[in-house]
Amino acid sequence: SPAASAMLSRALPLLRCAPRPAARPFFTKASNVLDKVPQSVKIVEVGPRDGLQNEKKFVPTQKKVLLIDWLSKTGLTHIESTAFVRPDRVPQMRDAVDVLGSIAQRPGVSYPVLVPNAQGYRDAVAAGATEIAIFTSASEGFEKRNKNCSVAKSIEDFQKFVPEALSKGVKVRGYISCVVACPYDGETAPAKVGEVAQQLSDLGCYEISLGDTIGVGTAGSISRMLEAVVARVDCAKLAGHYHDTFGQALANILTSMSFGVRTFDSSVGGLGGCPYARGATGNVATEDVVYMLNGLGVHTGVDIDELVNIADYIWYEVRPSFHARSIYFVRATAVPLNVLAES
Repeated sequence: SPAASAMLSRALPLLRCAPRPAARPFFTKASNVLDKVPQSVKIVEVGPRDGLQNEKKFVPTQKKVLLIDWLSKTGLTHIESTAFVRPDRVPQMRDAVDVLGSIAQRPGVSYPVLVPNAQGYRDAVAAGATEIAIFTSASEGFEKRNKNCSVAKSIEDFQKFVPEALSKGVKVRGYISCVVACPYDGETAPAKVGEVAQQLSDLGCYEISLGDTIGVGTAGSISRMLEAVVARVDCAKLAGHYHDTFGQALANILTSMSFGVRTFDSSVGGLGGCPYARGATGNVATEDVVYMLNGLGVHTGVDIDELVNIADYIWYEVRPSFHARSIYFVRATAVPLNVLAES
């Protein structure tokens, strides 16, 4: 179909960035990925921020607030709500103050916001943020295009405001982009990811999210990357953030669990993309992650059927001609996904 051809034409350039095939079996930590399935996993919902940031059509503030408030009722405990960034760079986030000030914050739910620098931090705290997320990259090329600086300069800039944030009781989460490959520099060295992860950990980030920004990671490349990172940072502080360009995100989550990772970012309906990674598709869909984990007997506390209802709503609001794949099934049957996953 024309839509499929267009998607393929966007994805093919990313294949040139993908890591080379492994010369050895990739599982060195566990002979069977199911050997280390945890009892529970934390889901960090990034749809309202990462999911919407790349959309050209502005989503009205009241609809963003409705989305966040609805997600708050599903059992999710962490919902990244917006970003305090320059409106000329990310127009979709220009209503950050209004969004954060309008959501009905529920007890037990965190609403972190993304900040690029000290100004973003000050704006976020002034608007009432109690948790921020900072971001850098394991790739110099991506960092230059995303923030117009080097990775070292980005870390240096964090040191100007992260200590103050921590002293005021503001929690700080860290993101690393391009942990597998970069659309500008190609394959990312796992050792570089480990180095940046340790810098963020030393800075005081309570959690470090490892982002396969262009979604070219596989179980093998994710395994090699994690080997380097867990050698320097406690796996309890790590999270997986896997885009699903080639349909590998669930396999990458399963692989990450075998290394002890217990937190994963996802976006309701699989919304998303990156303004600085052309061709990359959205984050792994939250409902897909919860469905897989339910089938493995892993507790998330999240209502999958309500997630699908939300995905249906947000896709209609953002791109009426397309829907996340789970919605097609739900519309064609009357069987709750909760029942299927547990059977």
